[in-house]
Amino acid sequence: MNTKIRVSLSLVVWLFILALNPARSSAQEFYKGKTLRIIVGYASGGGFDLYSRAISRHMGRHIPGNPTVVVDNMPGAGGIILGNYLQSQAKPDGLTIGNIIGSMVHQQLFGTKGIEFDMSKFNWVGVPVQDVTACALTKASGITSLDKWLAAKEPIKIGGEAPGTNDSDAPRILKLALGLPIQLIEGYKGTSQIRLAAEAGEVAGGCWTWESIKVTWRKALDAGLVNVVLQINRERHSELAQVPNAIEYAKTDEGRQLLQLGVHDPNAILRAYTLPPATPKDRVEIVRAAFMATMKDAEFLSEMNKSNFAINPLSGEQVEKNIAGFFKLPAAQVARLKEALGVQN
Repeated sequence: MNTKIRVSLSLVVWLFILALNPARSSAQEFYKGKTLRIIVGYASGGGFDLYSRAISRHMGRHIPGNPTVVVDNMPGAGGIILGNYLQSQAKPDGLTIGNIIGSMVHQQLFGTKGIEFDMSKFNWVGVPVQDVTACALTKASGITSLDKWLAAKEPIKIGGEAPGTNDSDAPRILKLALGLPIQLIEGYKGTSQIRLAAEAGEVAGGCWTWESIKVTWRKALDAGLVNVVLQINRERHSELAQVPNAIEYAKTDEGRQLLQLGVHDPNAILRAYTLPPATPKDRVEIVRAAFMATMKDAEFLSEMNKSNFAINPLSGEQVEKNIAGFFKLPAAQVARLKEALGVQN
């Protein structure tokens, strides 16, 4: 077969492939030479930020056209500022991905002041890990076990960001479900700031995702300067097998239900990634596929393993289904959860 014939056949095959998959062709043309931004709704140096930066180093390889992927931070109000930005200001062109905490769906259900977004309209990309929640307190606070916490004569200061974040919602639920003496100190812009406040003695510690705690507070944990005194999960996590689990100490059905609705159910969708509403469907599909491909990428998994980050992903379709489930909760359960989380409109 001569060269001209081979070239002609190759061209025919290439055109045939493009005809079968016009979305991929269009996406490749669109993303080539572009920059895709992942915007994290929390401060740099925290678990959300570190996961996003790792993802950004590998995800571009799995998007047609191989765009550059960068990470920015837009902290404030526990992620509400970013949520509002995604709803009304971010261009729905497939070049902006928001990384927000999925449990903010509670705040939307409650009609919390300041929320202008509708999470049922977001185009969910996925989550890299289904989280577990733990409470880590400094040795200097004197609270080195759950028994000591339960016996404390004064409320223990726990750092948090704002309603809708698990580092604020989990302590509120624990106070009701277990009767733990807690004084929640909010206003921090990320777990990195809570860690610094704990090390400075402003608070005793905080309750947020174990995947973040075990990495970002590793040196203090290894040195015995920080102790994990409680976990808040359906079952004990394998890495926290000796740590008491909150559900084991809840003495009432209401307490167990509050733990489920307020902490257990949201845990699966905490590290949520989303595209703005009205993003073209073909670009949503491209980004979703690229996200899940990244979760299986050998280089990415090697990096995450070396950094001690867990990977246990959910697809965008699965996150979308989970979010929809919250909007089906009976009004009475929503009202009780709102009361438990101390939301005042």
